[in-house]
Amino acid sequence: MARLELSDSSVAREIPMSFVSESIRRVSRKATNTFSFYSLACLAALSAHSAILRAAPQALSTKSSAQPRFAISFGSNLSTTPLDGRVYVVISTKEDPEPRTQILEEEVLSQQIFGADVDALAPGQGAIIADNALGYPTANFRDIPAGDYWVQGVLNKYTTFHRSDGHTVKLPMDEGEGQHWNSKPGNFYSTPVRVHIDPAVSKTISIHLTKVVPPIEPPKDTEWVKHIKMQSQALTKFWGRPMYLGAIVVIPEGWASHPDAHYPLLVNHGHFPRDFTGFRPSPPEPGSTGYALERAQTQYKFYQDWTTGKLPHMLLLLVQHANPYYDDSYAVDSANVGPYGEAINRELIPAIEKQFRGIGQGWARAIFGGSTGGWETLATQILYPDDFNGAWGACPDPVDFHAYQTVNIYDDKNAYWSIGPFGRIGQPEMRTPPGIILATTEGTNRWELVLGTNSRSGEQWDIWQAVFSPAGPDGYPAEIWDQRTGVINHEVATYWRAHYDLTAIMQRDWKTLGPKLQGKLHVMVGTADTFFLDHAVHLMQAALESTSNPHSDATFDYGVDQPHCYTGPPGSTTREGGLNFTQRVLKSSEEWIVKSAPPGADTTSWRY
Repeated sequence: MARLELSDSSVAREIPMSFVSESIRRVSRKATNTFSFYSLACLAALSAHSAILRAAPQALSTKSSAQPRFAISFGSNLSTTPLDGRVYVVISTKEDPEPRTQILEEEVLSQQIFGADVDALAPGQGAIIADNALGYPTANFRDIPAGDYWVQGVLNKYTTFHRSDGHTVKLPMDEGEGQHWNSKPGNFYSTPVRVHIDPAVSKTISIHLTKVVPPIEPPKDTEWVKHIKMQSQALTKFWGRPMYLGAIVVIPEGWASHPDAHYPLLVNHGHFPRDFTGFRPSPPEPGSTGYALERAQTQYKFYQDWTTGKLPHMLLLLVQHANPYYDDSYAVDSANVGPYGEAINRELIPAIEKQFRGIGQGWARAIFGGSTGGWETLATQILYPDDFNGAWGACPDPVDFHAYQTVNIYDDKNAYWSIGPFGRIGQPEMRTPPGIILATTEGTNRWELVLGTNSRSGEQWDIWQAVFSPAGPDGYPAEIWDQRTGVINHEVATYWRAHYDLTAIMQRDWKTLGPKLQGKLHVMVGTADTFFLDHAVHLMQAALESTSNPHSDATFDYGVDQPHCYTGPPGSTTREGGLNFTQRVLKSSEEWIVKSAPPGADTTSWRY
């Protein structure tokens, strides 16, 4: 799920873990604003033109009823060759911050965006966005109120991949930013300009892209934090070009002075981390107050405890696995995203353990994470039961697709609407703890469709579809539902159930899986999870409570009335628990690893 950020006056929008703030929630849902009511999606989104206009270098046909509204171009000084990608025009009521940063999941907080795909757009040629292009939050250009607005254009460049499965696809390559169209190094954009827009007047506004998002400077190693980049053979073969994984390794106190010690590994799964931000080597800044002070104090204590040996001596690993679809691969093998399960668990982790003297055996590895990382944590333990020995999954993404947020993909006919004989109600997608609806499933899917066709938005619904679906005939992910209408494809749902529904997989394979999962599964979620993720956790618990031979001993902790992303411990708030989740898992995993270690295992060299 997307990363949340804190707002003292409202529901939490980032629940930081003292280990790494990037590990819980995705930057894309990044507004720090107080939550507001979400407008139910208008019917125009469902009756709009059947496909987003594909912009082309040539002019529109004069026979088309669509009127060109924007022509977006770049000069040969930015590129001498034609480019593929998607162009956007952002329309904003305010200039600061830049309009391209003001497109938000919450409709009432978001500014306006339209988009169109481009193929071989040459320098100097205009990519046309017409008035029949789908928009967000307003679906139809003709419904925009006449007035003066700040307008900005962006080109999100696509790379052509010739995959090993025979498909050729065009996708946005991650450039170290964690898959964001509005901040991707190498993307083109324009200076915001104030223009008058009147849908009643036939006028084409020209936007010339003159700027390029600069490269991101890589983080530097420190005494405690090391950065590794490794080419993956499995991913390179799949994608047909060199593909890399990154690792951020936090080494324990005494690592250099104990050359004969070998260490257990604790993997923190979650969204793309640019660096390790879990601790700070200096006290809070003078004058700090509120949450900033609370977090800085926790980070400083974590640093003190880590560097003086008061915490278990384990290797901490953060994985960087941004890919052409998202900032994170979900750490499993996928028909569309590639063999990331193999790459992470069979290539990266053994390499890290070899370089940093890890024990390198399944009994000495544990995993934890929240939200997306919570799902990855549980999936990794379930799909690789012998390779890991303990999983602490907080507020996990849907672990039972009978509750795919608020959608039952097996029994529902439509993902967007609960439909009766004479009326229908939009499915909610985001809420506050009191139950106020902030976003709908239809609205967030339309947001993603405007950002990218063929699951190329770089956002949440699209990455789930990319990871969980088979490849379609065109090489892009098969749709779980029609993104315009919400009609569910139950054949695709059957594929999802067999491969990625974690509850269904455990029920199906319990005879062999059950003995290997004893003592290893720990799940936490708030009963008022912002994205309704608690529903699926309840279903998983009910399924595991019905098991036998062995009866599951998985633990479940429900934070009463707590929003995303509750991590425990019982009785705490989402905010309180998020500050020390890593420290708690370090202690719990060490205790379990020592207790469950096989005879003759090394449980002493690292416990100095």
